[in-house]
Amino acid sequence: MEKLNRKNQGLEKKFPIKVVQFGEGNFLRAFVDYAFQRLNKEVDFNAGIAMVQPLENGMINMINDQDGLYTLFLNGIKKGEKIQEIELITNVVKGINPFKEYSDYLDLAKEEELQFIISNTTEAGIEYIDSDTLDMKPPVAFPARLTVLLHERFKYFNGDVSKGLTIIPCELINYNADTLKEIILKYCDLWSLDNSFKTWLLESCTFHNTLVDRIVPGYPRNEIEEYNSKLDYQDNLIVTAERFFLWVIEGGEDLKKKLPFHKTDLNVKIVDDMQPFRTLKVRILNGAHTAMVPFSLLYGNDTVKQTVDGDFTGKFVNSIISEINGTLPFDKEEVLAYSDEVMDRFRNPFIKHLLSDIALNSISKFKVRVLPSLLQYYNDNQQLPTSLTFSFACLIRFYKGKWNGKELPVKDSQEIIDQFNAVWKLSDLELIVNAVLANEEFWGEDLTKINGLSQDIVFALSEIETNGLEKGYLNFNKQYQS
Repeated sequence: MEKLNRKNQGLEKKFPIKVVQFGEGNFLRAFVDYAFQRLNKEVDFNAGIAMVQPLENGMINMINDQDGLYTLFLNGIKKGEKIQEIELITNVVKGINPFKEYSDYLDLAKEEELQFIISNTTEAGIEYIDSDTLDMKPPVAFPARLTVLLHERFKYFNGDVSKGLTIIPCELINYNADTLKEIILKYCDLWSLDNSFKTWLLESCTFHNTLVDRIVPGYPRNEIEEYNSKLDYQDNLIVTAERFFLWVIEGGEDLKKKLPFHKTDLNVKIVDDMQPFRTLKVRILNGAHTAMVPFSLLYGNDTVKQTVDGDFTGKFVNSIISEINGTLPFDKEEVLAYSDEVMDRFRNPFIKHLLSDIALNSISKFKVRVLPSLLQYYNDNQQLPTSLTFSFACLIRFYKGKWNGKELPVKDSQEIIDQFNAVWKLSDLELIVNAVLANEEFWGEDLTKINGLSQDIVFALSEIETNGLEKGYLNFNKQYQS
C-alpha cells in the first residue's frame, strides 16, 4: 500500500491556518482536530491547523511525513450493536518543532487568518518558570512560548485590535485559561514588555476555561493489522477513540459566533459557568482512571476494560467511584447516572485503553483528579476513604519503578523520577511515606498533617509488599471496618 500523503489522496489544496495547536498527541488529534474538521465539513469553516510540538522529543516528524493526514477510528456501541466510524482527518496544515525550527514557530504569529490558540500540554504544562527569558529559543515553559508568540503577533500587526486571538486551553486543571492568562501576564512583567502589549492581551485576546471529555486510547498497537486491513493506504498515525464527545467552553454570544458548533450536532456547550460539568467529569471519570492505574498495573492488568471487568479489580474501581460520589455536592441521581455511564464507557469492547498510556504524569494527575476527593471525604466524614487511600499507597509503590522483577511504566518528569528514586533509598516505609506526603511540590500542601494518612499508607504499603494486591487490600479494608 502507498504511504498516506496529500498527493495520493487528492488533498493538495490546504486550508488557511486559523488554529495554532500546542500538542500533537492522540487526544488533541482525536478531539479538537476532529471538532474543527466537523466545522469545516458542515459549516464551511475553512480552518487549517498548525501543530506545535510541546516537548523536545515528539511526533512532529511523523505528522509532517504524512502531510498532516491521519485516520481516526471512532468506536462504540449503539442499541447493542458495535459501531465503528472511520474518518481521514485533513485539516492539519503543518507541524513545527520549535526546538529545531524556532523561526518557523515565530512566523506563525504572522498568519493573517489566525484566530485560535488551542493547547493540551498535560496538567504539568501550564507552569511558570522564572528562569525563562524572551530571547531563549525556545523558552522552557509552554506559557512562556505562547507569550513570545503573542508578543510577536502584536509587534508584526502593530497592535491591531482585530488581530487578537481566542485562547482555548484544554489541560485538565481547573480554571485552565485563567491560570494561563495569569502566567502570561507574569511573563509580561518579568520581561518588562510594553504596557501597550499587555493592554492588547487583555482587550483584544480572549481566554476561555474549558472541559474536555472523550476517552482516547490512541494508536491500536495490539490490533494494528486489523485496523490496517480497513484502509487502502499505509497510516503510521492511526488514532482510536470512543464515540462519546463533550467539550464545555466558557464564553458568550461572541464565542458562539466565532465557533458555530450549534450548527452541527457535535456536543459542544458554550456556557457562562463550566464548573459543575468540570467537577463531575474530573472527579469521577478522570479520578477513577488515575486512581485505578497504579493499583491495576501492580495487580497485573494491562487495560482499563480488563480492570473494570475483573472480579476483584472491578469491585475496587466501583468502590473508588462510590467514595468519590459521596463527596460531590450535586443531585445524587445525576451523579449516579453519570457514574453508570462512565463505567459503561470503561467497558466499551472497542476501547483497549492501555493503563501504561494513562500513567503519564501520574503525580500531577493524582493531585488534580483524586486528592480533592480524598480530602473532601476526610473533611466530610472525619475519617479517610478506604479505597482512595489504598490507591494512594499504590501510586507511591508504583513510583519505585519495579514490581516482582518487572519494570513499571513510570512516565514523568526526570525531576519527579529522581525524587522518588532518592526517597525509595530511605531505610524504612515510615520515612519513605512521610517524605512523599510532605512534598508540597507534589501536592500543594503537606499531607503529613492529615490525621492518620501517613500511618494508613505505611500499613497499606506493608500489606502490598508482604501479601500482594488482593490479600493486602482485604487486610487493609478489615482494618478500616474494625
